[in-house]
Amino acid sequence: MNNLSDRLNRLTESATLAMTRKSRELQAEGVDVINLSIGEPDFDTPEVVKAAAIQAIKDNITHYPPVPGFPELRSAISAKLKRDNNLDYSPEQIVVSTGAKQSIANVVLSLVNPGDEVLLPSPYWVSYIELVKMAEGIPVMLSASIENNFKVTAKELDGAITDKTKLIIYSSPCNPSGSAYSEAELKSIADVVASHEELYVIADEIYEHIIFEGTHTSLASFDNVKDRVITVNGVSKGFAMTGWRIGYIGAPDWIVKACIKIQGQFTSGASTISQKAAEAAMKMDKESTVAMRDIFLSRRNLLLDLMKDIPGITTNVPEGAFYVFPNISSYLGKKNGEETIESASDLCMYLLNEAHVALVTGEAFGEPDYMRISYACSEDTIRESIKRITSALAKLN
Repeated sequence: MNNLSDRLNRLTESATLAMTRKSRELQAEGVDVINLSIGEPDFDTPEVVKAAAIQAIKDNITHYPPVPGFPELRSAISAKLKRDNNLDYSPEQIVVSTGAKQSIANVVLSLVNPGDEVLLPSPYWVSYIELVKMAEGIPVMLSASIENNFKVTAKELDGAITDKTKLIIYSSPCNPSGSAYSEAELKSIADVVASHEELYVIADEIYEHIIFEGTHTSLASFDNVKDRVITVNGVSKGFAMTGWRIGYIGAPDWIVKACIKIQGQFTSGASTISQKAAEAAMKMDKESTVAMRDIFLSRRNLLLDLMKDIPGITTNVPEGAFYVFPNISSYLGKKNGEETIESASDLCMYLLNEAHVALVTGEAFGEPDYMRISYACSEDTIRESIKRITSALAKLN
């Protein structure tokens, strides 16, 4: 008997977490699995950040914090957004949450009514569509082609907006494609958004420090849309702090109040120790993240070079983050003995079982002819994984 709520039955398990779980199960059985499915920097948290957390423990900062975060952290985030992103959010316009995922959930639940359309340029991060479904909104996918580097144009966006469209959610740099919108591209998008009253945008900027070409631009930096953009960020990717679980938003006052109201009932404030660690991260010069970014760039170049030798695989050149999102459609319909590879999910499971490399199906990101490869690992691991993948794909016919 299934007495679960319809709300829960509508949701799909996170594909990235599901593949990570499956790879760990195989590893527990003694299988040598290379896990390229999870989006987590393989670096250690900076020493200054860890020292701030240790000091917080020594200072007994272990009691309930304010729901939206400590004033000192909100002030540090406000200053960071002004310094690095040219964004004017006061400390009172910041809400700190247990990760950027909760930040996005708070906003979606605050804005979306049943039947509201939410536009998702695809490929999109796996949780966007599930959060929209949880809010009983209607996800509307707008596919961006690999020929345009997985970026939708302002004209395409304008054509997809209807009188029911309430919200747009996008990330730049993008998970899973690594594509990053330029200032000129975002200016055109801002002009489209400005022309549609009652339309809001969640700008997910969690990968802002990992951008290889040009500089990061925030959509909320354009005056004509700043009151209708919710900027989402956090410390997990740029500062290698995934386990600390700190994300935040900068937003108009009324949205901030709504998110505080929701968060007050769900989780209350984020971990006090993590908040003090995040405060130290916010005060770090953004140049401190350059070394990690350069290592990711070297890995990207290596991975793309190695993938050139895999027949039937096409990729874009990611401008940021730490993923490659290749088109694998030429392998659909091929057989592994008696079994036919009918989808990217089938191919990912085949590669997990045959090559012992864990990847994520593009279906989870709205693009069924693709799969995501994370290069948040050593160059030796990249070489070995591509060697295994190439060998396994060659066995299909």
